[in-house]
Amino acid sequence: MQKIYTSITQIAGDVITVEAEGVGYNDVAQIASRQGTSLGQVIRIAGRNVSLQVFAGSRGISTGDKVRFLGRPMVVSTGENLLGRIFNGSGMPLDRGPEISENMIDIGGAPVNPVKRIIPSKMIRTGIPMIDVFNSLVESQKLPIFSIAGEPYNELLARIAIQAEVDIIILGGMGLKYDDYLFFKETLRQHGALSRSIFFMHTASDPVVECLLVPDMALAVAEDFALKGRRVLVLLSDMTNFADALKEISITMEQVPSNRGYPGDLYSQLASRYEKAVDFEGAGSITILAATTMPGDDVTHPVPDNTGYITEGQFYLKGGVIEPFGSLSRLKQQVNGKTRPDHRTIMDTMIQLFASYRQAVEKQAMGFQMSAWDKKLLKYGGLFERDMMSLKVNIPLEKALDLGWEILAEAFTPEETAIKRSLIEEYWPKE
Repeated sequence: MQKIYTSITQIAGDVITVEAEGVGYNDVAQIASRQGTSLGQVIRIAGRNVSLQVFAGSRGISTGDKVRFLGRPMVVSTGENLLGRIFNGSGMPLDRGPEISENMIDIGGAPVNPVKRIIPSKMIRTGIPMIDVFNSLVESQKLPIFSIAGEPYNELLARIAIQAEVDIIILGGMGLKYDDYLFFKETLRQHGALSRSIFFMHTASDPVVECLLVPDMALAVAEDFALKGRRVLVLLSDMTNFADALKEISITMEQVPSNRGYPGDLYSQLASRYEKAVDFEGAGSITILAATTMPGDDVTHPVPDNTGYITEGQFYLKGGVIEPFGSLSRLKQQVNGKTRPDHRTIMDTMIQLFASYRQAVEKQAMGFQMSAWDKKLLKYGGLFERDMMSLKVNIPLEKALDLGWEILAEAFTPEETAIKRSLIEEYWPKE
């Protein structure tokens, strides 16, 4: 029997405290006020004092209102009916479609037992050379996109959503501007990708507590589809907004702050989401790409710093391109040896020469005399930046590898690349 309590002792922001007993952490409660019925979730238990996050905000709630605990955690609907749908941070429709109340599953469950995971071995093609050629995305990988505010990280995520060779895209937006929400919706619709996508969207004007639910809802639905054999790509933007929401709630709860005011369990909070990435034996997979903005371009900021300990590399988005140095996919060696015999050679050679190009640019800027080799490097670097690094380039992996050979041939002789003769004979462009 569900008990009803009326002893609300404190209202602080979107968090209310009620005296209750027999309540579990993360349990959901209904709060009946003059404004209607709201949902809340238990975030703290101290004796009989139970603190709840109110999803729709605490406005209109008074100390005499009724609180009824449902005896279960937050749930979300799953299944094929969600494809093409857009929901808010509490799972309610944003697309004027009907509410879905069937196939309900708990959110925020534990990550998969490592024994049930298999070693990642399949590449996810994106059509972006800086990913496919140089830092291949692998099924079940968890990768952040480190960026500063103003970089086109949402445009990059939308393009990956359109082009990635997966079965289902689940997009979780946290603290987005309304324009960004409309951009995602319209871009995926125009390119025919909305029918295989599910959106969970929290905008900056929505209650902050709903921001915390978005990744849990997205990943719970992803896990259900993956267990049914589907390859799922979860795109999250922006995990720094998620961490800021954690900070705001912890301040409201008067918790002792840690580094730069973030809660002491920031690492655990991030890890519990990222560790949902998995490749199930005999089933599907969950891959996670998460935009993470770095305040002041500071990689030592607590959010990117903690993220780097959890994830398997990172993409650095700088100056509108994926930066070759600093970007890293630690699992790329699992797949790029299975694509084409020249893949690793092109990857290694072009990056080495691009590093030499950057040195030549510094040499030129300082007014040193440029050698014939320096001039070749400058020519090569310009071609690489235009034809490989630009996010406007949209070609399959095989064409990108062919393009790599063409760029090398335009700037150097075969001997200058130090590539072994067997690959030169097979792939070097013929005059």
